[in-house]
Amino acid sequence: MLKQQLEEVERRIQAACDRCGRKREEITLIAVSKTKPVELIEEAYHLGINVYGENKVQELVDKYEKLPKDINWHMIGHLQTNKVKYIVDKVDMIHSVDSLKLAEVIEKEATKRECEVKILIEVNVGEEESKFGLKIEDVLPFVEKVAKFPHIKICGLMTIAPYVQNPEENRCIFQNLHKLSVDITRKNIDNVNMSVLSMGMTNDYEVAIEEGATMVRVGTGIFGSRNYNLSI
Repeated sequence: MLKQQLEEVERRIQAACDRCGRKREEITLIAVSKTKPVELIEEAYHLGINVYGENKVQELVDKYEKLPKDINWHMIGHLQTNKVKYIVDKVDMIHSVDSLKLAEVIEKEATKRECEVKILIEVNVGEEESKFGLKIEDVLPFVEKVAKFPHIKICGLMTIAPYVQNPEENRCIFQNLHKLSVDITRKNIDNVNMSVLSMGMTNDYEVAIEEGATMVRVGTGIFGSRNYNLSI
């Protein structure tokens, strides 16, 4: 079951790349493993998936301790400042940086551990009240401030598009995030790289790829529907 679902996701990623003239290696598939048991992640790992996204710190730390150390963990959910210390030296990237206070705490904890933390700036492109993230017009001033932190490396942008029945409705969301990344790149700010665009999930990742996504976050498409009753 898992193998077939992974193959179908891979087929669709390749088809999207073919449609827009991109290479498959330009896209990182993040398997969203939140609420999924360790055994299922191990199965995916043995099928060649070694990049996983988690929403909750406790769950990420628990899985980090139990699973192979060559797995790349991505924190894709909202991150509370008091939880930063638990993951700052365990994750490959934090996708959800959306406040100066959070960036300051990441810098503080990274300094203690003498590590560099790769981050993405979360942008609420659709300006949904239920979502975290900066408004588009606030991103550049924010980037300019965070770029001065020596233990943080800004690698790009992330957005969570609205849930829609027709993925075409989110194309403008992805286009706007891509445009923002291009605009920031042109500023040539030290310590800022806009090479990563984390956008697109199970229902719209193909459109996101067509509009420049370099990371897509796919959970249900790989693992099936989530079990929110799981206790770690």
